[in-house]
Amino acid sequence: MISVYTQDALAARWIAQYRGVQPLFCCVLGFTETGLIPGISAAGATPESRRYTAIADAEFLINGPKAHASYPLPPLHQGASPVFISRAVVQGQHIPVWLFDAGLPIPPAVEAIALGGKPARCLSTGAAQELECVQHLFQQGLDWGHRLAHQGSYLILSECVVGGTSTALAVLMGLGIDAQGKINSSHPICNHGQKWALVCEGLARLSQHASQHPSPWSVVAAVGDPMQVVVAGMMLAASRQGGVLLAGGTQMLAVYALGRAIAKHDALDWNPEQVVVGTTRWVAEDTTGDTVGLARAIAQVPLLATALSFRGSQYPQLQAYEKGFVKEGVGAGGCAIAAHLYQGWGQTQLLESVESLLSEYARI
Repeated sequence: MISVYTQDALAARWIAQYRGVQPLFCCVLGFTETGLIPGISAAGATPESRRYTAIADAEFLINGPKAHASYPLPPLHQGASPVFISRAVVQGQHIPVWLFDAGLPIPPAVEAIALGGKPARCLSTGAAQELECVQHLFQQGLDWGHRLAHQGSYLILSECVVGGTSTALAVLMGLGIDAQGKINSSHPICNHGQKWALVCEGLARLSQHASQHPSPWSVVAAVGDPMQVVVAGMMLAASRQGGVLLAGGTQMLAVYALGRAIAKHDALDWNPEQVVVGTTRWVAEDTTGDTVGLARAIAQVPLLATALSFRGSQYPQLQAYEKGFVKEGVGAGGCAIAAHLYQGWGQTQLLESVESLLSEYARI
C-alpha cells in the first residue's frame, strides 16, 4: 500500500521506524488571492467558492457530514474533495487532529489555532506577503512543531491552500530549483502555461528590488503563501524530536525545499533523515507533471505515495480521481499512508471507509 519513488534506503528506515505508531495530524489552512484567478484551480467550481474551500474542508475534517454546515463543501466540476479520505482515516483510526489558521479570509467554524497571519496577495504582484508577517509565521511554526513533536512518534503536516501549487512553483523557482513543467494541479491536465506566466511576473517584480540571489525569506514573502513558512518551521522543529510526514505533493516538496533553505540561511539545526513527503499515486504518477523528477531535483527527500485506488468504486465522484481530477489535498495521501502504517489498513478498508463517508454525505 506504500510505494517509494526516491531515496529508497531513507524511506525504508523511516517506514520501519514508524510502523505501528499513532501519528498526530496537523492541517495548516491558508489563502492566496492567486486561487481566485479564473481557471487556476479546480478546488471549487467558481472563484467565489474557492474563497471558502479551506474553511469548508476544515469544518468537514472535524465534523464530518452535517445537515446544516456553516460552510458546505464547495461544488467541484468533477470529483469529491480529498477531505473525504482524510476524514475517513482520522475518524476510523482515532488520530488526533490539530487545525491551524495561517491566514484565512474569515475564521473557520470549527476550533483552529490562529497564528496571526494574513491572506496572501496574488503571487504575480511580487509582494504577496509582508516580510515581518512571514517571519512571525515561521516562528509560530517552530514553536508549534516543538510543542507537538514527541520522541518515538511523528507528525503528519498537511495543508489546504487553493492555488497552492502555483505558489509552490514560484517559491521553488525563486530558490533556484528548476520546477518548470513539474508541478501538479487539481486539473486532469496541468495548466502549466497559466501558472508559469504568473510566476514569471512575480519573480520579475522580485528581481527589481532584490539581489541576484534573494534570500528564502525574500522569495516566500514575494511569491509564497502563509501556509508554507508555518509548515517549514514545524518540519524543522519537529524533526529534532521525531518523525515528520509532509502530507501533500508538489506543495510539500516546495515546503521541504523552503525549510531546508531557511535552515541553511539562518544556521538552524534539524534532522532531514526524519522527514519524508507522502502523497497519492494520482500525484506521483501524474503524466502531466513530474513529481518524481521534482523530488530528485530537490534531492535527498524520500517521496512516498499511497497505492489507494478508486477504480473499483461505485461512486463516480471517486472514479474521477482515476481520470486525473482532484488528486490530493488536506493531507489525503499522507493519511492513507498513515492508515496502513498504524493499523494496517489495505485497499479494501480504505475504500470502504471513504465510500461509507461519501454515502453518509449523500444522504444529507
